Amino acid sequence: MRVLGIDPGLTRCGLGVVDGLPGRKLRLIDVSVVRSGSDVPLGQRLLLIEEKVDAWIAEYAPEAVAIERVFSQHNVRTVMGTAQASGVAALVAARRGLSVAAHTPSEVKAAVSGNGQADKAQVASMVMRLLQLEAKPTPADAADALALAICHAWRGSADGMLRRAGGSAPANRLRAAARDSGSQWPEWPRSATNGESP
Repeated sequence: MRVLGIDPGLTRCGLGVVDGLPGRKLRLIDVSVVRSGSDVPLGQRLLLIEEKVDAWIAEYAPEAVAIERVFSQHNVRTVMGTAQASGVAALVAARRGLSVAAHTPSEVKAAVSGNGQADKAQVASMVMRLLQLEAKPTPADAADALALAICHAWRGSADGMLRRAGGSAPANRLRAAARDSGSQWPEWPRSATNGESP
């Protein structure tokens, strides 16, 4: 599965494309950050994000788009900018006929590191290890976009197996579907699943 991960933001919007399936080796396709200054009019900043996301979808043909779910912070201006960038990215993906998934930061952290409370440095280190990179992706927005793509490549693919295995099948049926498709069922860290088996 090829996934475009998007870490939305007006000043820096991270983009990362990854190929991967549960139990399979991950592969980095590309990573970048769309930058715009605070002195640029809002409409132009959003247009820049729209153009870049659309160009990446056209070039890399992802099967799905994963965007960080916007959550409330103390800084309302930051939340508004993040939400605006997120909305533009989701719109572009929908216009291209792609499914859009929103993942919370803690969900992404748990998926890539096994710890939903991991800091940005830990997430970047795990992204580097999982994609077998020589250095951590920088800035943090780039690493976060890749982490989103990895999270969805693993969990989105597993959800698809679950649906094909009969909807609300228990974990053993899902594992059987993964085995039948030739992939290995990932052993999720217990902290990633609140102490329960997936």
